Amino acid sequence: MATYHSGELAMQQRAGLTTQAEFSLGGIHGTVPPVAREFLAEQPMIVVGAADPAGRLWATQLTGEPGFLRAPDPRTLAIDALPVPEDPLADVLATAHSVRLGTIAIEPATRRRMRINGCAHRDGGGLRVALDQVIANCPKYLQKRHHRRAVIDEAGPRTVTTGRALGAAQQEAVRRADTFFIATASDDGDTDASHRGGNPGFVQVLSPTLLRWPDYTGNAMFLTLGNLLLNPAAGILVPDWETGTALHLSGTARTVWDAEEIARTPGAQRLVEFFVEAVHEVSSASPLRWSEPGYSRFNPPVR
Repeated sequence: MATYHSGELAMQQRAGLTTQAEFSLGGIHGTVPPVAREFLAEQPMIVVGAADPAGRLWATQLTGEPGFLRAPDPRTLAIDALPVPEDPLADVLATAHSVRLGTIAIEPATRRRMRINGCAHRDGGGLRVALDQVIANCPKYLQKRHHRRAVIDEAGPRTVTTGRALGAAQQEAVRRADTFFIATASDDGDTDASHRGGNPGFVQVLSPTLLRWPDYTGNAMFLTLGNLLLNPAAGILVPDWETGTALHLSGTARTVWDAEEIARTPGAQRLVEFFVEAVHEVSSASPLRWSEPGYSRFNPPVR
């Protein structure tokens, strides 16, 4: 039977949402239902999160032709893809024997998404994940997009930029973002990957090493913030939907409960601050190109 860990329970209680969280617990399962198996088989991408050998968390995107995601049985997810060699998780997943993996599959065109978490090992040219959690999520704050495959002339050579702080162009990319993905883990190492969305500008760049974003009304599970309460490590993926560039950030995060600060941000129930410790940007990391967004009607205005 699904349960919440101590960090999730503490966050639910502080937010005054214990009753709603108990209801939402019914959305957490240990197996993939048939309708979800069909959903997975239609997707060209999945976002995954894991820790590197130094214990830093990263989030990245795996892609393939529809069918590269499979649920051969209700307790297993097969991913027929690995990261590009330049990816910060390339070595971790290429040699995976028992890696705690958080994943989220999204379909921007229909605003559907689901999270699947478990333990992964290398299986041929991909990964096989023994499942712990299968979580259906609501479509709030997910921008509508349609995808296509990049043609050869669009791809270009892949380049890597690393550092310990965001450069000027990277800061601007974060300010323009309407979507990012975040990987977190409990104090036991159980890893989760989640989505955050809003109108461009919802992520504030306070400095080259400090980001802040609002935590909007959600399902009251507090899977991400509950993990951060127990383990501040986090990894962020900011995708460039037009070029396929992936901006990976690793660092730590904390929840901000300051009422005056929260009141300055429309729609915010809380704020989250992310402290950048490592930057890893890969150009042409994804072969997918996406249309201009149709913004979610749930997105609060940006101050």
